[in-house]
Amino acid sequence: MSGLVNALVIVAVGAMVITRQVRARAIDTDRRWWVLPVVLAVIALREPGVLDPHHRTESAALLAVELLIGLATGAGWAWTTRVWTAPDGVIWTKSTKASAAVWVAGIALRAGVLALGSVLGLHQDSSALLLGLAATLLVRAGILARRARFVSAVSGPAPAYGDDNRSARKERV
Repeated sequence: MSGLVNALVIVAVGAMVITRQVRARAIDTDRRWWVLPVVLAVIALREPGVLDPHHRTESAALLAVELLIGLATGAGWAWTTRVWTAPDGVIWTKSTKASAAVWVAGIALRAGVLALGSVLGLHQDSSALLLGLAATLLVRAGILARRARFVSAVSGPAPAYGDDNRSARKERV
């Protein structure tokens, strides 16, 4: 796929994920939460331009930074998401204002990595951004699945950082 197609995939997945997170939605801990991130990673790794052929070490370092930012963003997003059990036993999630702040910080850091790569004269393919998005979604979904299993076990709300629900029972780690 071309960089344009990767960019369209990134925008489409980002829009889908963000619109799903601004509303409360039921979460199923048994579903295959890892499928979308794996598909995104496969799409990204199929491209030969993940690393700049003339600057492999530098582009590998920037790719590693991109992946670390993705992992940190995913973890921050998951821990700032509110998770609770409805009276009927269904587990629900909804992102908080702190989740939005994590997203903005992650995007700013990724823009900084892109700018650094441009200053260094590195050719950066959209595959690196796609891999970072896959890492973000994988970590977020994994942590949320774990938190949802915990909430279903204790049948109480799990606090999220930045959540205004002060009466929430503390989640064991």
